[in-house]
Amino acid sequence: MTKDMSENAIPLVDLSAQYHAHRDELDAALAACVERSSFIGGPDHAAFAEEFAAWCGGGHVALVGNGTDALALALIEILGPGDGSGEIITPTNTFIGTAEAIGHAGYRPHFVDIDPDTHLIDPAAAAGAVNQMTRALLPVHLYGQMADMDALGMLAEANNLAIIEDAAQAHGAKWNGKGPGQWGDAACFSFYPGKNLGAWGDGGAVYSRDEDVVARIGMRANHGRKDKYLHLFEGVNSRLDGLQAAILRVKLRHMDEWNAARRERAAWYDELLGNCEAVSRPVIREDAQSVFHLYVVEVDERDAVLEKLNKLGIGAAVHYPVTLHTQPAYAYLGYGADDLPVASRAATRILSLPLFPELTRDQAGRVAEELIKAVSP
Repeated sequence: MTKDMSENAIPLVDLSAQYHAHRDELDAALAACVERSSFIGGPDHAAFAEEFAAWCGGGHVALVGNGTDALALALIEILGPGDGSGEIITPTNTFIGTAEAIGHAGYRPHFVDIDPDTHLIDPAAAAGAVNQMTRALLPVHLYGQMADMDALGMLAEANNLAIIEDAAQAHGAKWNGKGPGQWGDAACFSFYPGKNLGAWGDGGAVYSRDEDVVARIGMRANHGRKDKYLHLFEGVNSRLDGLQAAILRVKLRHMDEWNAARRERAAWYDELLGNCEAVSRPVIREDAQSVFHLYVVEVDERDAVLEKLNKLGIGAAVHYPVTLHTQPAYAYLGYGADDLPVASRAATRILSLPLFPELTRDQAGRVAEELIKAVSP
């Protein structure tokens, strides 16, 4: 990439722009944490747990080391440790961390297909996968939009199943006015730096309305500890550190504004790409309010289009080109490549466009213009 092109590059996510826009707040929060030397636990940790729980709709939060641990610890606490025979239904088009958590908790993932429009778990496919070994539903609120929680809730109730929501891409999203964790037993979040609410390292949280569940997950994440030298059970070491909590407290104050900015920029793309039939734009259900963690389109010849955009300095990317049911790690489950055809087809066509709160209208216009050129005959 030439120097001029590099200077005009449009990244997929611009964390530097976010830092410079709020540098004074972020630097002050870090300095205060360092001055107190409260690196594990401390006032920022406790305050962020309370503030994030309130922001999620009221309830309780256990802060953990990352989003994968959040899922695994929630599954273990809510279902009990598995023996490898119980199944948890989850979509195939997600990051492997979702399925890893199922395995870490002692269960088997049962992958199902997705809705062709929203790319979210298909409730009908989930219903068809329920069997005597099914223990829970694990919907993934992908790209910033929540799954159909009405349908999944009815399915869970009819079959006495738990619901643990993967909300790693859905900080602030809504379904029928209610956010993750307001529908099921718990919602699990990641604070990986590129998320809508991102730390400066790894981090995660479990949110639930059940105070006892959250308290026990917090103990599980801290060696099963009740106090400094009393351990009620064996746990793990998965703690969100004080520095990350300090950063996240600052960012949480701006989340509503940032999510609104993401929706505005998604609307720009909708407008700019609206007359291009070769680009299938995101479909957002009327019941949902998306926070557009990603703006994902579908195009033919995706890899060639991606290469053209990247050569022009446009940081388009692909989020998840290999479905989990075709990953070597899950060959033991016996899926065929064509078993989940909707997700498999989408995996060859999906393309994530640059989207972040600081994206300018001119940048969005350039991305759309070059994408239209790239898909044109």
